[in-house]
Amino acid sequence: MLENTLINGDALNVMKKIGDNQIDAIYLDPPFYTQDIQKLTSRKNEEEYSFSDRWNCMDEYLEYMKLRLYECKRVLKETGSLFVHCDRNASHYLKVLLDQIFGISNFQSEIVWSYKRWSNSKKGLLNNHQIILFYSKSEDFKFNRIYTEYSETTNIDQILQERVRDEKGKSVYKCDQNGEVVFGKSKKGVPLSDVWDIPYLNPKAKERVGYPTQKPILLLEQIIKLVTDENDIVLDPFMGSGTTLVAAKMLNRRYIGIDISKKAVELAENRLESLIKTESHLLKKGKSAYMNLSENQINILKSIKATPVQRNSGIDGFLDEFVNDRPVSVKIQKEDETLEEAASKLYKSSKTKKCIYMILIRTHLDFIDTFEYSSYPNNLFIIDAYDLVIQDFFERQKGKNSVMAI
Repeated sequence: MLENTLINGDALNVMKKIGDNQIDAIYLDPPFYTQDIQKLTSRKNEEEYSFSDRWNCMDEYLEYMKLRLYECKRVLKETGSLFVHCDRNASHYLKVLLDQIFGISNFQSEIVWSYKRWSNSKKGLLNNHQIILFYSKSEDFKFNRIYTEYSETTNIDQILQERVRDEKGKSVYKCDQNGEVVFGKSKKGVPLSDVWDIPYLNPKAKERVGYPTQKPILLLEQIIKLVTDENDIVLDPFMGSGTTLVAAKMLNRRYIGIDISKKAVELAENRLESLIKTESHLLKKGKSAYMNLSENQINILKSIKATPVQRNSGIDGFLDEFVNDRPVSVKIQKEDETLEEAASKLYKSSKTKKCIYMILIRTHLDFIDTFEYSSYPNNLFIIDAYDLVIQDFFERQKGKNSVMAI
């Protein structure tokens, strides 16, 4: 059997040349039954890649998939696993088909790949996920548990404490003979769930090559790590731009890639030579690293019906309602900012967003007020935060009381 090889041809015909029980893991990203022509151009507009995903009917599509999935099962080792990537167009049909071929008992998970991708193209809910159906060939499949970090709401101290069942079967903390709580073994984290929050490839990602339906390397790395070890063989019968093979090579796995498009094979060969991978700053730093607004600032914005904006030094939010079809920007004065500095940042950022009105919320009084109100346009509104209004009110009341006492 050839390994570390790319083959131009129909997956059905090529897999028939592979012996039984040879492959450790198979990932396939087949046509999704979109009833469309999938096409995209390379980053430098030098090449157009396309393939047809049009079918006469669902039965024709399922027959096409059935023949190839039977071959996938045959070439898999008894310890092997299969991952079928699909979406809402045919995932439910493929699930039934896979149950018939691999057996319901060998269905392991319906993995939900969740991502943020904005679109206002049609009426209905925004489609921000795809499905990966995970099947094993037998119950004796290889599986490497992956752990993720605890959420911010998890009480880590409680997790570290060992638990036992009392006489009523209730879970309670285990104590020693002195009544002290017994601590258990160290924890590795939370076992990986079936919902994977992995960012979609953005248009400027270094690994993006312009192939339609290209998936991120991070997604394929997680799949490969889950069910294979180093030197295992990974097969992708619909390799497209070769993402599966790139991930396999980076993880020291052997690989076989098949695609009916000669252009796809050439593209995958080039990617395997350069091995470019885009690091996800979102996954690396965490969502909190992208948040520069405090809880108090977010509460202020919500109180005036504004949507918070992160990662912008000049604008903290926009009012939910537009005025004259233009956005209204909002900024909250920071503790280390003078009113003039805050207004300058808001004005500069709002200009690029073409805001017709701006709102600046003053949070504290400067020791020396040097702000020149006349130098700013009349579409800038300065209002005081609630606590500043209350503080000013009581300061004025104190003055009245002292006069009355005299």
